[in-house]
Amino acid sequence: MGTALVSAALEAGHKVTAIAGPISQSIDPRAITNRIVTAQQMFDAVVKQFPEHDLLIMAAAVADFRPKTSSTDKLKRGGSMTLELESTPDIVAHVSKAKRADQRTVGFSLESADQLSRAQEKMRYKNVDLMVFNPLETMNAGEIKPVLLWPDGRSETINAMPKPEFAKVLIERSASLFP
Repeated sequence: MGTALVSAALEAGHKVTAIAGPISQSIDPRAITNRIVTAQQMFDAVVKQFPEHDLLIMAAAVADFRPKTSSTDKLKRGGSMTLELESTPDIVAHVSKAKRADQRTVGFSLESADQLSRAQEKMRYKNVDLMVFNPLETMNAGEIKPVLLWPDGRSETINAMPKPEFAKVLIERSASLFP
């Protein structure tokens, strides 16, 4: 979805910065690209870059948890191990709380099909200007059947379509967020 959004935004004439983790798809070379590996690196890159931009579309499925401690050495087999996890920062919520009046944020909410209400809650909590409810079935699929949610209560159900086509729709809807 992220690479499709980069291409759609470039095709619409926008300057694009992509912050991308390990992905198999290539990113259009016309975009400024920052490669990251960890959720913390994604957080740091978005916090650094967002002040220079007017729109953030956070389509990444960033891990909600990370190991509390890590080792640079190989862990030897034997016995048992307990893995303690800690929450990662909520990137879009963090930058949305600090956005300027001329900036907008768009988030994705990956939920099971019956969890539209959870996406609406996340939209309010994260203070995004547009939320894409994205059913679990779209993971690793070529198509998406999203519902767009706005803070004023409006929603728009989009018929299933290939992700590159939806990316163009989302870029158009995102542009309409600006006066």
